[in-house]
Amino acid sequence: MIKSMTGYGKSTVEVNETKIHVEIRSVNHRFLDMTFKMPTALLFLEDRLKQVVKSRLARGRIDIFVSLEGEDLVEKKIDVNWEMVDQYITRLKDIQRRYELTGDISIDMVSKLDHVFSEKEMENDSDEWKVALLETMDDAVRQLVEMRTKEGHKLHDDLEKRIAKVRSWLNSLDERRPMLIEEYKERIRTRVEEYTKEQIRPDETKILQEVALLAEKGDVTEELTRLQSHFTQFESTLFLDEPVGRRLDFIVQEMHREVNTIGSKSNDGKMTEMVVNLKSEIEKMKEQVQNVE
Repeated sequence: MIKSMTGYGKSTVEVNETKIHVEIRSVNHRFLDMTFKMPTALLFLEDRLKQVVKSRLARGRIDIFVSLEGEDLVEKKIDVNWEMVDQYITRLKDIQRRYELTGDISIDMVSKLDHVFSEKEMENDSDEWKVALLETMDDAVRQLVEMRTKEGHKLHDDLEKRIAKVRSWLNSLDERRPMLIEEYKERIRTRVEEYTKEQIRPDETKILQEVALLAEKGDVTEELTRLQSHFTQFESTLFLDEPVGRRLDFIVQEMHREVNTIGSKSNDGKMTEMVVNLKSEIEKMKEQVQNVE
């Protein structure tokens, strides 16, 4: 059964005093394209998190958000830039001597100087929270897949209804073809009689030759046969248990090509109207197929 590329999943796990939140969203995309937004201290796990996604998804634009609530997983450390402090103290003393200033250089003064202190996040080496993060990611992806599957059922039902409609239009086109022969014959006979004002009896053989030429020029038998084949292939592809979005997109393009050819060959108003309806429905199918994984 087909799956949609639109979905959402969210999962949270608590490790000691810290909560790990994972949120994942997906929309349609030609390939599998992932973006991560998470704390710097967790970036070294990005490749492993990507593997979790790749194990479940084949296509889509995937946005992953990882956030922490608590301090256990990220240990913060304050560093002192001693080289900068030395330069500050030296320059302050130089100013004091040059201008004969009084007063002491206090800790309060030094603490307010720029670039003296810096905060760093240190990785917690505990495997417990790493396992928890990967499990949380897997749960969020599982929820995403469930939603994509549900959306896929809706897409499947919609596409089946549309394929039934295009089959109906195709059958109408096929039924219309034999009628055209008689209409061609009557149209040519009427025109001959109008031009000759019934002074010359129309040559039935020549009329049939003209009818045959028109029929051959407008013959769409091959196109109708190929369309039937495309419809059958489209329906069977809907039931494959694998990502089929690209394949369906290709089949719809081939449908569109055959319908355009039928339209270019048609010189009958009713057939042209059917072709317009057929093209409209196939265009709607194409829009829906863009969302299939």
